[in-house]
Amino acid sequence: MTSYILSPDARRDAVDLVEYIGADNEAAAFRVRDRLFAAFDRLAEQPGLGHVRDDLIRRDAGVRFWPIGTYLVVYRPAVNEIQIVRVLSGYRDVAAILGAAPG
Repeated sequence: MTSYILSPDARRDAVDLVEYIGADNEAAAFRVRDRLFAAFDRLAEQPGLGHVRDDLIRRDAGVRFWPIGTYLVVYRPAVNEIQIVRVLSGYRDVAAILGAAPG
């Protein structure tokens, strides 16, 4: 079974996101956190689920995208362990954030 790891950026993104939401609504923050980690588990089980976004990053960066509500999970699929690269709001300038190869 494939597992996942979070890059330092992805870990920081997830913590920042949960803290930001939690400042207004703690229950909502926990729901978003749970949805994120459920998505990480699902992507680890089926790493081909996401899609390539040539409009956001070079194809040769080797990452795929999976939406969770208004957030994008950016991950690098692999056979034994996928890497969660970033967790970003779709309202942000994702292309600018990912301008350099993620990871």
